[in-house]
Amino acid sequence: MSTIKFKTNINCSNCVAKVTPFLDKKVGKESWSVDIESPDKILTVETEDLTAEDIVKTVKRTGFEAEAI
Repeated sequence: MSTIKFKTNINCSNCVAKVTPFLDKKVGKESWSVDIESPDKILTVETEDLTAEDIVKTVKRTGFEAEAI
């Protein structure tokens, strides 16, 4: 299992709620989190088979930005 981190513009609990169904479906409910307290709004994803590009595409589909760090 690998951990991939992303800088995002997911900046509040409502934003997290908007991306939740998409990330839950793509990654799994217990495999991701967003630190909205961090200045960079860090999304952390635990995955075995997804690439950073897969996650970026999923986040962008919800109207937010993500950049692998």
